[in-house]
Amino acid sequence: MRKLWMALGCVWLSLHAANAQSGEPPYVPETDKAVLQKLEEWQDWKFGMIIHWGPYSQWGVVESWSICPEDEGWTQHDPKYSYFEYVKRYEALGKSFNPTRFAPEKWAKAAANAGMKYVVFTTKHHDGYAMFDTKQSDYRVTAPDVAFSKNPRANIAKEVFEAFRQEGVHAGAYFSKPDWHVDSYWWNYFPPHDRNVNYDLKKYPERWNQFKQYTYNQIEELMTGYGKLEILWLDGGWVRPLKQQTQESLSWSKTPPQDQDIDMGKITAMARSHQPGLIVVDRSVHGPYENYRTPEQQIPDKPLSYPWETCMTMGGSWSYAPNDKYKSVNTLVHNLVDIVAKGGNYLLNVGPGPDGELHDAAYTTMKGIGDWMHVNGEAIYGTRAVAPYKDGKVCFTQKKDGTVYAICLLDENESLPAVISFKGIRPKKGGSVNMLGASGKLVWKTTGNGVEVKLPEVLRSKGFKHAVAIRLGSVEKM
Repeated sequence: MRKLWMALGCVWLSLHAANAQSGEPPYVPETDKAVLQKLEEWQDWKFGMIIHWGPYSQWGVVESWSICPEDEGWTQHDPKYSYFEYVKRYEALGKSFNPTRFAPEKWAKAAANAGMKYVVFTTKHHDGYAMFDTKQSDYRVTAPDVAFSKNPRANIAKEVFEAFRQEGVHAGAYFSKPDWHVDSYWWNYFPPHDRNVNYDLKKYPERWNQFKQYTYNQIEELMTGYGKLEILWLDGGWVRPLKQQTQESLSWSKTPPQDQDIDMGKITAMARSHQPGLIVVDRSVHGPYENYRTPEQQIPDKPLSYPWETCMTMGGSWSYAPNDKYKSVNTLVHNLVDIVAKGGNYLLNVGPGPDGELHDAAYTTMKGIGDWMHVNGEAIYGTRAVAPYKDGKVCFTQKKDGTVYAICLLDENESLPAVISFKGIRPKKGGSVNMLGASGKLVWKTTGNGVEVKLPEVLRSKGFKHAVAIRLGSVEKM
């Protein structure tokens, strides 16, 4: 019987996968004028920080996924324990969580100095542990039996948002739609079979309604008790209406997927009634509540026709890993330039440790990015994509007043070249050309292959690193 059910399930999945949209559904533009204005501002910010943090940092394991009963590389649990023994031990981490070195103002200052303009903090990941003072669950950092609950800064999300706003950094809340702890999502009457809800929604509709209300209530708590929030960044895209399933989301279910509709229209209306202009990002659920899209750990090959943001780890892991290896400043600067030239934003992740402190490498990396941004930020902030976007190692950005920048990417330890060449665009005749971080005009000329900008020896000896931005002023196509 079990084999028959599995076979039928596979047939059902195949049929629905074939019927699901094979291409990417079109972006649905926002109509709320306040949200449109906020999206325009958000596209000016360009560079942000996302922070994954929770009790799982005590083990240095990937956030939440080790309690998910899927046989994937990122979901493995300690083989010394049975699945249910492991989950019990994992959930006990919430009580021992005690980040005594938690000082979000230090994170905020480092982020601001790096040139980051917004932060997205994980208020709750899929495991259901709330990093804020929710009244809906005792599985939270402020619960009386949690080691950190007596600390005056125990309401961690509130402390983080306030610290970053104090540094002039805009605040956004990450919130997981699925919740693997609450009994109205993973009902303990049944074992979970994958990341999805583990009971029949048609058979137990009252339980699903409880989960919808639970989710609504937690989001309303965040929208009303944590100051100004400008982004609601929702993760767990398998929680979606059945009619919005895609081939990708169908692949996330071992059994026929269900109508996991949490009424995003109602949630969004409530959230914006408290936070006018709020950007809502219902990740991977293409529709009216996905104000921008979020390619994860990748940079699109070309500009996209809608607002978007690459979210990517600064190291190798989303959450704290004791010996995590961080990407070089050179790589991160190049990623930023490439993303911005294609019209996107760059959301860079760090994972604090169990004591509340970041790796030293996180601070040194952010300082290195900041050193570059302090010189070249003019070519990043408030820009939009401009054709030809990129020519070899030269990327282009454009201000709203028409000023164009040619940003030349330098390899690690590469010296500034004597000539920077590019094609597809050129300064208007008689226009001045200069390099950010240097005084004086640069000599340029049009050639059969495009434009050549000459960099004098006095500049090449100054040790510019990572990339240099050439301000072209007004330009014309070639």
